[in-house]
Amino acid sequence: MDNHLHLIVYSDNLSNIMKDFKRHTANKILLQLKEDKKEWLINQFHFYKKAHKTESEHQIWQEGFHPQIIYTDYIFKQKVDYIHMNPVRKGYVTEPQHWRYSSARYYIQQLDCEIKVDEMEW
Repeated sequence: MDNHLHLIVYSDNLSNIMKDFKRHTANKILLQLKEDKKEWLINQFHFYKKAHKTESEHQIWQEGFHPQIIYTDYIFKQKVDYIHMNPVRKGYVTEPQHWRYSSARYYIQQLDCEIKVDEMEW
């Protein structure tokens, strides 16, 4: 999506995983923006940086995250379906598997996709 993402993640230390994910992707995003000479956008990320953030000059991600425990196959399928339907609801595509940055191709058509999918075991 253009303004958010959903992840299904398993970890014994989710907070550290999310911190590392945000740090890594923020660095990659900033490098790409510099390479693309998108100074106006870099300046926006600098402008909106939270004052108490002392380790970085830019704010790419919102603070925090909203974890939900998935404890049954039914809830897992519900969450995956919700994620896959997001670009359809937004009108970007007519079928979930047409969204480039989705695991829908893997789940619906058993095809490789841009998103690495690990099989979940319950």
